[in-house]
Formats: sequence, structure tokens, C-alpha cells
Amino acid sequence: MMTETKAVADPAIDRDWWRGAVIYQIYPRSFQDQNGDGVGDLVGITSRLDYVADLGVDAIWLSPVFTSPMKDFGYDVSNYRDIDPSFGTLEDFDHLVQKAHSLGLRVIIDQVISHSSDRHAWFSESRQSRTNAKSDWYVWADPKPDGTPPNNWLSIFGGSAWSWDSRRMQYYLHNFLVSQPDLNFHNPDVQEALLGEMRFWLERGVDGFRLDTVNFYFCSLGLENNPVVRPEDFNASTAPAVNPYNFQEHLYDKSRPENLAFLKRLRALMDEYPGKTTVGEIGDSQHQLEVMAQYTSGDDHLHMAYTFDYLGGEFSAEHFRKSIAATEAAAPDGWVCLAFSNHDVVRHVSRWAVHGQEAAFTRLAITLLLAMRGSVCLYQGEELGLKEAELSFSDLVDPYGIEFWPEFKGRDGCRTPMVWQAHVRNGAFSTADRTWLPVPAEHLTHAVDTQHEVEGSVLEFYRALLAFRRRHAALAKGSIELVDASGDVLAFIRSHGPERLLCVFNMGAAAAVFTIPAGLTPHGIDCPGVTAAAIDREIDLEPFGSYIGKLG
Repeated sequence: MMTETKAVADPAIDRDWWRGAVIYQIYPRSFQDQNGDGVGDLVGITSRLDYVADLGVDAIWLSPVFTSPMKDFGYDVSNYRDIDPSFGTLEDFDHLVQKAHSLGLRVIIDQVISHSSDRHAWFSESRQSRTNAKSDWYVWADPKPDGTPPNNWLSIFGGSAWSWDSRRMQYYLHNFLVSQPDLNFHNPDVQEALLGEMRFWLERGVDGFRLDTVNFYFCSLGLENNPVVRPEDFNASTAPAVNPYNFQEHLYDKSRPENLAFLKRLRALMDEYPGKTTVGEIGDSQHQLEVMAQYTSGDDHLHMAYTFDYLGGEFSAEHFRKSIAATEAAAPDGWVCLAFSNHDVVRHVSRWAVHGQEAAFTRLAITLLLAMRGSVCLYQGEELGLKEAELSFSDLVDPYGIEFWPEFKGRDGCRTPMVWQAHVRNGAFSTADRTWLPVPAEHLTHAVDTQHEVEGSVLEFYRALLAFRRRHAALAKGSIELVDASGDVLAFIRSHGPERLLCVFNMGAAAAVFTIPAGLTPHGIDCPGVTAAAIDREIDLEPFGSYIGKLG
């Protein structure tokens, strides 16, 4: 039996490192293939960690590498304590952690505990009968008298959230694929087992967990029908607009109040290991800020969380201003993790940039992201300015995209392999004849070797801006105060101790002027990419231009 580690006071441990940290997300299947099978692996990731450290980030987040049948490419776990052979071994994982720590990088891993794979031993036992030892480890329900599912709940991946099992003559709940049954968090034994699985990785030296679909852990015991969402509350940020999932207000199948008690248990576990952190993914179109406030407020729940405010929505000063104000009002003592791209959404250059002005937009976007209040997640390849890959239907492997094609093309377009060398087969990602997803030809022109130490490249701009952020505590850990601005201009002040920075962004495709409010006197501080200056109480901003200056 594993012995418990008790928290001890150690002044050398920075317990607050996560606050304002920059985390680099690695999608393991697509980062580096070392064994030549066309799929990225842990040894490959380890071989590229020097590149990640040179960016100037604080940590990496690994999407799941656990044993899995890969129906949802690792987000369907069949063994929480082992590595899938396609990625390597536990020894490979330990070596990765050791190498990352030697480079000053912390390691955060995905924990997908709202559901497991239907190949997990727990589910195999649970589905055998209504009386076995794990019969209540998943969410089971009797049919209605006419044999139909117990309620109207929908799966995000399409169709009913209920699937019939002929052995038990009952339905089981799956918020995602049929092969991803939902665990029953109302059962204390399930909670205990999952916390034990997480302890296993804490003992192996990981520095934290990204918690997939953290608001999906509990459903209502009453299994009430979800109501129809009001037209004014319709929101397609959690699921694509073509998905009927958006037609319901998800009051009973997720974001349940019972989750708060479990998150306290989870935080208590984390506190046994000083300096570890949690970041939760909150998917709730109508209640995301309310849920984030509940999950991150105080010091006994999650350390931080992210919503889909900036992973969807619109790129406009109005949207960002409202989102920042709403976050500050709803969760003043909470902490948000910010991202514009990840493995689930269209890359933000393709989603938001204006045609012909992609270069200026890309620089503005990262300057804005690194200036906002919160921690930051960067997604592999965005530091190269990569756009969403255009794939044919025959190339798709994502079940989500296959289900809703062609109006929604799924997530494969943001998951294509990393490009390291422009003139090497598969961009030097793999020596295989065929990679699990194709390497887009248009990405090769953005490969790392075409940008490394090249003045003016997107990669060098990211490096310079990350270094700039590290030099200014106000950007990493400071408070934020919105400043009045008109049109396409977003402005705010970041403050930490004696340092106060005025941050101004023109989020439009036309030039703009920002009038400096009375009482503010900014001075330039050599922020990378900033050419604007404060002259005669005004700042002239180019299209997608920015300004960061020191006040006082």
C-alpha cells in the first residue's frame, strides 16, 4: 500500500508558482514520433523538451497518455495507472518528468475521471449484473415503461446520452461517446478510487493535473429532464452550433452543487503535496462564470479553471471587455487560466484573423493573451503561427468531426503533427510512410528551423514576449482594472506592488486612436512589437497594434 505524504513546511517550494504561470500544452500523438510508427510518443517528447524550455514557459501539460483503446484518442481511459503502449512505458514517463524538471519545467497531466473507457475493468464488472461489487460505480437507470431512455439528456458527441446494456437490462449514461460511460461520483467508493489513481501520479512526481470536463462529475439523482434553453441564452461555445446539445439548458446532467464537496476532497489531496496545482476545464454555456467562481474561490477548491470564453466567441474589444468584467465580478478571488487555442478548438489564427493581416493579428493576439490577468496555456504550434489544417473527410479520425461533417469538421485540424524541419519528410515529426494525421504542406513553411533565431519570426516574437512577461510581475500576478476605450480598442491597467502598466490593444483591422484618461502618464518600456507611443495624451495604434507602458 502506498504511504501518504504529509505536507511539510519547506521554504524552497514555491506553492504559488502556478499563479501567472505559462503552460505549454503538448498533444502527445502529434509532438514527436521517436519509434517511426507515425504516432508521437513519450521518448519523442523528451527529446524535444529543450525546445520547450527555450521558449521561456513554466510548465508543460500533457494530454492523456494512459492505456486506452483510443476511441477518443486517450480521453477514454482503460487503466489510469499505466502508459498506453503507443506512447511508451512508465519508465519513459519517469524519464520525461526527470528531464523536464532538470530544465526547470513542471509537468501537468490530464486526468479524465468524469468517465472511463468501456474497456476499463471497473465497467466490465459493473455491467455484468445489478448486484456485483461495482454495480453502482457507473450511472445506470431503468428505461421508461415504453423502453425509451430515462430522460432527454443528450451526448455532446451526438444522440442520446444513454445507451442500452442487455446484460443489466438498463441504460448507462455517457456524456460523450457510447464507449465512454460516466462514473457515479455519488458513490464514495468511486471517489476514493479516483483519488487513489491521482495519488499514484503525484507519487511519481507530477506537478499537477488538468481536469477534463471537471463540471461533469455529478448528475442529478432525480434524472430530471433538462429544460429547453431560452433563445436569449442560446450559446454555441461548448458545442458547435450544428449540435442539438445546445438546445438544452444543462441543469441536471452537469454542474451540480454536489461537486463542490468532491473538489474539497481533491484539494485536500493536492495539499499533501506542496507546490502541486489543478486547472479545471469548465464546459457550461449558460453558467460557466458562476461555476468557475464556485470552483476557484477560496483556497479549498481548484487552484484555477478555464472556460470557453476565449476558445470560442468573437475577437472584439466589446466581447473581451465584457468577459473580463464578468470574470472579475463573478470570481474576484478566483483565478482563471487563459487560452486562445487548444486540442479541442479551431486554431485561433484561423478562427479570428482578418485575411491579409494574419501576421499583425498573430502578434497582437499573443501580446494580449500574455497581458491579461490569469495563467496562460499555449498550444503546441501556435508559437509558429500555425493555422487550422484543411483536411479531407477521408483523413478524419475524430469521431466528433465524422458525426457532424461537413458543417463541423471536428478537432483533427488543430491536432496535426508538429513541424520541426521544412525540408525533411513529415516535417521531421516522424520517419513513417504515413502519420496518424497528415502533415499539412502549408505548415512546413512555418517549421521551427525556418524561424529559429530568425529576426521578426513569430517564434522569436513569442520568445521575446515571454521573456518580457517574466520581467514584469504586474503581467504575471497583478490585478486588472479596465479603462474606458471606444470602438475596437481594449485597455486595462495591470498592477502588482509598485508596478502599474497601461495595456492598450487595437483589436480592429483599421487604425485607431486611444485617448489617455486624465491622471495617467504612461512611459514606454520596450515591449516587443510595440511601436506606438504616448504623444499629447493620445496613442496612435496601427491595425492590430498594441501599447504597453509604465505608469508613474
